Amino acid sequence: MSNKADLTVAVQAALSGDWHGAHNIAQNYNDTTANWLHAVLHKIEGDEFNSRYWYARTAGRHFEDFSDTTEELKAILQSMA
Repeated sequence: MSNKADLTVAVQAALSGDWHGAHNIAQNYNDTTANWLHAVLHKIEGDEFNSRYWYARTAGRHFEDFSDTTEELKAILQSMA
């Protein structure tokens, strides 16, 4: 699978509540989209420190940009369309 296909699967896993499955995929990549997903996953987990670290590795994305992680996951999907 390609990066985009894998990350799409990861976002879908996160949307269905499979944090660990999504995280296992996201940590295999180091591009902006994967880093953004990684940031959101840590936000979902409640690990603000790690989440902010991953947001810092994304271009122009910040912890405060979305208050609803479901909407943010959907935005990640849209960014890959």
